[in-house]
Amino acid sequence: MNESQGVLRALFRLFSKEVKQHVGTDQFGNKYYYIPERKNWLGQTMRERRLIEARNMKEVDYTEGDIPTEWEAWIRKTRKNPPTIEEIMKNEKYREDIKIKIKDISEKEKLQIADSKEEMLVASPVQIQIKGHASAPDFGKNNPSEDPTSTGKTFQPGSWIPRESSNQNK
Repeated sequence: MNESQGVLRALFRLFSKEVKQHVGTDQFGNKYYYIPERKNWLGQTMRERRLIEARNMKEVDYTEGDIPTEWEAWIRKTRKNPPTIEEIMKNEKYREDIKIKIKDISEKEKLQIADSKEEMLVASPVQIQIKGHASAPDFGKNNPSEDPTSTGKTFQPGSWIPRESSNQNK
């Protein structure tokens, strides 16, 4: 059965004028191909295709990281040109540097958390500042003085009148 499918596939490619162009290989041995837009034997326009021939991997065995990010972006058509080996190696070094920086920052944060936990074990004395009515000199006394201690008696309700606005609805 497999041989007959292979023969049929080969005949289909022969009649469809499908020509694969090898555009590159990654560090894992995966090969990448480009098939330009073409017309098939019925005269229909076939879109361009980008393919991968994975080495030692089936479609169901694919996991994240098996294909370099740059090649995956090319396959998914989010980048126009295929990546170069230099670009892949540069980005790989950048990713490793970022991993090292993240590790250093997380270790520093752990040390800061440990230091702050030690500081929290011994509580510093708390200064309480009394505000509001409790700060009045007669708060808590049974016989408050007769003299007013606030300006509350000078308040005149209704003395404020809003000015007329030019935007009022008439």
